[in-house]
Amino acid sequence: QVRLEESGGGLVRAGGSLRLSCAISGRTFTPYRVGWFRQAPGKEREFVADIFSSSGATSYGASVKGRATISRDNAKNTVYLQMNVLKPTDTAVYYCAVNPAPGEDYDYWGQGTQVTVSS
Repeated sequence: QVRLEESGGGLVRAGGSLRLSCAISGRTFTPYRVGWFRQAPGKEREFVADIFSSSGATSYGASVKGRATISRDNAKNTVYLQMNVLKPTDTAVYYCAVNPAPGEDYDYWGQGTQVTVSS
């Protein structure tokens, strides 16, 4: 079984920064792709960013592009999400998810970490 544990969330003022971490454990493998998603109260889950483990290729959601950087440390099986110039609209629960192999979906999800941005 794959376990994901997010950390690094908290309360930050608008304009500030946070780095979220996603530690992946429970199975010896390198995920094909790891993504970050977020969900604000009353809203649908939104894609934030993802990264392919082998190539390092990344993509970002429109709402965070230019303000977010996703990175990974394959040796530690950890993926990071650096968020800068945070806005109140970034307030949400942030989840990381693992897409284990090509052709599969995001099959494993963490419990989430709350990010609250005050104005």
